Amino acid sequence: MSTPESDRILASATGNGVELPAVPLADIVGALDTELRTTEVPDYPGAVNGLQVANEGTVQRVAVAVDASYAAVNEAVMLGAQLLIVHHGLFWAGAQPLTGVRFRKWRTILQRNLAVYASHLPLDLHPTLGNNARLAATLGLTASGGFARHKGVDIGCTGSAEEPTADLVSRVRALSVRYGGTVRTSVPAEGRITRRWAICSGGGASSDTIAEAMAKGVDTLIVGEGPHHTTVDAIEHDLCIVYAGHYATETLGAQALGTFLQERFGLPWTFLHLPTGS
Repeated sequence: MSTPESDRILASATGNGVELPAVPLADIVGALDTELRTTEVPDYPGAVNGLQVANEGTVQRVAVAVDASYAAVNEAVMLGAQLLIVHHGLFWAGAQPLTGVRFRKWRTILQRNLAVYASHLPLDLHPTLGNNARLAATLGLTASGGFARHKGVDIGCTGSAEEPTADLVSRVRALSVRYGGTVRTSVPAEGRITRRWAICSGGGASSDTIAEAMAKGVDTLIVGEGPHHTTVDAIEHDLCIVYAGHYATETLGAQALGTFLQERFGLPWTFLHLPTGS
């Protein structure tokens, strides 16, 4: 029977009753920064990639989530985690007064010794752990090139296929529904064949990505979400954009980081499933 807790926790690696290692936070941060190329990948100013909040020095349990929400902070603390790893960090809105829910969130983080590490575009574009790479692999697609270029780097990926678009959309829908999302397409998938696809997770549909898709011969573009005008543009260009949900398309990278830390340091981890409906 599904319970609220089991609905929120879809993946984890527990300690299995053994004594948990106490790993220096600095070692974890160093490993993540190196693997994700945190200081090299350009990003939006509010991303503040890397360690956003330190703790008292060691980590025995890790929580991973898409967003650094108050709910994620509370869940991490309840699980006994000393480190919360997120895709969307604490500073997206820029400088804000620490009042109301922001005050309560920061108070919990600091009082409960919870470090917070964020990785936005460095995680999106990672060739094996990234959201786009994991989406492609989960959907049974093999990437052969980059897509969604931003400040000189490719965030997404692209590749070739030869299958009914409806079959691909069906696999996207299964993944999206698992993570609380819904799927719609800019044009009907039935009767179409996907020969060239591209993926850009999160808010991946834009005028720029549509133009890039047209230039690269992409017929099927898988994204999380995009503005209304992208659907209009896609219809006019006969491009099938598969909108699968911002949150749903950015769950796999966070979980991959949990596995990475488990394999590197023996740390147990838990994915906090807190869908936003977007």
